[in-house]
Amino acid sequence: MLWSRVFIPTLRDNPADAEAVSHKLLVRAGFMRQLMAGVYSLLPLGQRVLQKIEEIVREEMNRGGAQEFRLPCLHPREIWDRSGRWSKMGSEMFQFEDRRGSDVGLGMTHEEIFAHLASELRSYKELPQSWYQFQTKFRDEPRPKSGLLRVREFTMKDSYSMDVDEAGLDRSFETHFEAYRRIFKRLGLETVAVEASSGSMGGKESIEFMLQTEAGEDWVAACESCGYAANFEKATSRVPEAPKGEALPAPEKFPTPGVRTIADLAAMEGGAPADCQIKTLVYTIDEKIVLVLLPGDDSLVEQKLEDSVEAESLRPAEPDEIRAALGAHPGSLGAVGADDFFVIADESLRGRSGMVTGANEDDFHLRGVDVDRDIPVKGWLDLREVKAGEGCALCGESLRVYKCLEVAHIFKLGTVYSEAMGAQVLNENGKNVPVVMGSYGIGLDRNLAAIVEAYNDDAGICWPINVAPFEVVVSVIKPKDVDCLEAAKRIYEALLERQIDVILDDRDERPGVKFKDADLVGIPYRVTVGPKGLGDGVVELKERRSGNTRDLEVNHAAETVAEFVLDERR
Repeated sequence: MLWSRVFIPTLRDNPADAEAVSHKLLVRAGFMRQLMAGVYSLLPLGQRVLQKIEEIVREEMNRGGAQEFRLPCLHPREIWDRSGRWSKMGSEMFQFEDRRGSDVGLGMTHEEIFAHLASELRSYKELPQSWYQFQTKFRDEPRPKSGLLRVREFTMKDSYSMDVDEAGLDRSFETHFEAYRRIFKRLGLETVAVEASSGSMGGKESIEFMLQTEAGEDWVAACESCGYAANFEKATSRVPEAPKGEALPAPEKFPTPGVRTIADLAAMEGGAPADCQIKTLVYTIDEKIVLVLLPGDDSLVEQKLEDSVEAESLRPAEPDEIRAALGAHPGSLGAVGADDFFVIADESLRGRSGMVTGANEDDFHLRGVDVDRDIPVKGWLDLREVKAGEGCALCGESLRVYKCLEVAHIFKLGTVYSEAMGAQVLNENGKNVPVVMGSYGIGLDRNLAAIVEAYNDDAGICWPINVAPFEVVVSVIKPKDVDCLEAAKRIYEALLERQIDVILDDRDERPGVKFKDADLVGIPYRVTVGPKGLGDGVVELKERRSGNTRDLEVNHAAETVAEFVLDERR
């Protein structure tokens, strides 16, 4: 392929709206262009990388015995109603009426559709089954940003296992887990597998594969001693013993004029440190007011609350709802004597005394609160956000906290979708049982961007060999020099014969422009052919990532370069 004939619109400046490194470089290097917020066109270079990622994923899925499908993007409402997710997904799913007045949606995932197909299975003898596809997904992301890391249209490999029982699911889950390990190794990504919330997918257990990077939006708590790792949405820890506040026979009201935050009360003379305060949050759960309590120096992980309560809807209450229910504004709220409300408290408040909380009267608080005595807690849950340095829940050693990007998520779904779709088989005893399912997703576009986040420098992208748009670029210093061009073409054609993915930069541009473009695009090896080198019978080989260069004898250059490439592919 000739560079002069390929559409590679490189730019010298970063796009103004780009924050993530991958967003900047993929636009600058001519891999993609934005069509609208959260929607991108992949240009030829981007498509070549995506195809290589897809082929790696396909090879590993096939290696595990999975079968490839292709399912529709357009789904009827009825099938999503059967699982209860048409309304649950709400504004996140693109939903509209067709010309016949029927409700349809654009698939954001395919559990329902694969479970519907699984209803044609009849016997345990047909199990296990492992089905997968590469398909476009649509999600009406409220805040698309960071290029391909948060988008509204993307390509996903989603796969689904079907087994007769939980033991079979465990085996299928492990098979997919190992396949994902191999995929990320071949992509050049060092990931960590962490416990995660299953969220709207449902099921009893899920694992995320995380890449440590500042471009991520997730936080992980991990123990280097025992290997425990979990997303903040799931992470737990050993909470250090809390300080004791002043115990009183009964709560005592005191004025707190102008105090509206935990920090205000901690700074006020006669107030209380944050860890001796009770933070009162007000939520509506299935349109009923619920009070959620945590220590003042802790933060609520809302996903933990969602996972712990069975509800159709959950949201923070509006200020007018709070005022009508409790008689005060946020900043003066509390749950002392709140017998008319369902009160949920974090486990770390159990047994605490001498606490300070709002009095449900603006500009007043209560001190000397004994949680067990004064607050009618109806549910004790783990709701708080883990902090760095806290003890690991398994071994007690200190937890490390770091920022991550989710690159894959696998779920043990159980029977939630098979029951909804009527996917049953006869077991060994001749009894109808629902198929036990697993779901396994990996976003190709996001992994493309993740690789760039992991492999870049000041000059541009540094692609690993397995996913690079081209493995080698042959750069002609003077394409109008017949000897230079002919020597470059011979090397180029010899590399093609050896099955090396190579591009010939035959453009009539200054050498500096060609070199900068090659580095920006991130091609792993560059062979430079110029009149001075040819006069000495050599060409120059440069390795993109290390920057190392060496001279190669011109007649054996292709053979030597091919050996480097083939060795690195392994």
